[in-house]
Amino acid sequence: MTKELSIEVVHRQGSRILGGSSLKDLAPLLSGEPEVYLVYDRNVAWVAEEIAESVRGSLKACIGIETSEELKCMDAVLSVTRQLLEAGASRKALLVAIGGGITTDLAGFAASIYKRGIRYANVPTTLLSQVDAAIGGKNGVNLDGYKNMLGTITQPEFTFLCARPLKTLPPREFRCGVAEMLKTFLLADADAYAAAVRLLSTKNAQNVDGQSGELQELLLRAAEIKAGVVQRDPFEQGERAKLNLGHTFGHAIEHEARLRGEDINHGEAVAIGIILAAEMSDREGLSNGLAARLKADFNAVGLPTECPYPLDMLKAAMAKDKKAAGGKVKFILLRRPGEVIMKEVSL
Repeated sequence: MTKELSIEVVHRQGSRILGGSSLKDLAPLLSGEPEVYLVYDRNVAWVAEEIAESVRGSLKACIGIETSEELKCMDAVLSVTRQLLEAGASRKALLVAIGGGITTDLAGFAASIYKRGIRYANVPTTLLSQVDAAIGGKNGVNLDGYKNMLGTITQPEFTFLCARPLKTLPPREFRCGVAEMLKTFLLADADAYAAAVRLLSTKNAQNVDGQSGELQELLLRAAEIKAGVVQRDPFEQGERAKLNLGHTFGHAIEHEARLRGEDINHGEAVAIGIILAAEMSDREGLSNGLAARLKADFNAVGLPTECPYPLDMLKAAMAKDKKAAGGKVKFILLRRPGEVIMKEVSL
């Protein structure tokens, strides 16, 4: 049976968060649709195939895409829209994005501009996308190496969460999602944060079959927290900015890594960014010894905690951050797990 969280209407569109133990739970959600188009990451073609089998009567086309930060750009969005046009997609179409955060970003962006907007839904298949990227309606692509400089905020019809695809993730990619899950719990739920650290420590990490029930509950709790924030502040005029905990530093780390041709993924950069934010919180007197505690927790779940670049090298990228204005950057800092504040800091 599909479990639905009690999420209210976000802005002008309904946005449901659904959790199911099987991909087959999607069938009743899609079977009544006149036109279904699947946009999927080719790395999870097996998920798209299972979903396609359940909606044969409504399925019009499957669009496979390659995903990487370099390919997360307007050219990829336009490619999806061209394929929709060639397939004859009308304004009644429902576009279903199947994959990680890059896939849901690209497909959601394409849906928001194709014929001035068609409906879309997300079936995230990575831990990072299930707890963060696929929830909230932000659809962004990169511009000239800078993260998510172009995009829209358009809510999906629904986001469907299922732990089963997570068992096929490479361990490093799974840990990438762990960083975003811990970030979400640091914002609003100290108990869930502690539970996640215990469950996802390196001795237990990614034992999806053995801990699927507990993991599913954590997925749904993280989704509930983020969806609640989005509901209260859909266009990031206030509270939603708290979701950027670790991301101001993290995006700058990612940018520096790309310039150097070094391999640091988003979750790793965010994990390091959260530690840097905790160190700043300690320096500002907002917390006492928090950075050391978070370092121990993050090490326990296999996340990096040491910044590979001097902070001075990150300032140029942070100055171009979407949240920067007048030479100041809004950082999200921590008082303790479950409580954060926003503070403007001059670079």
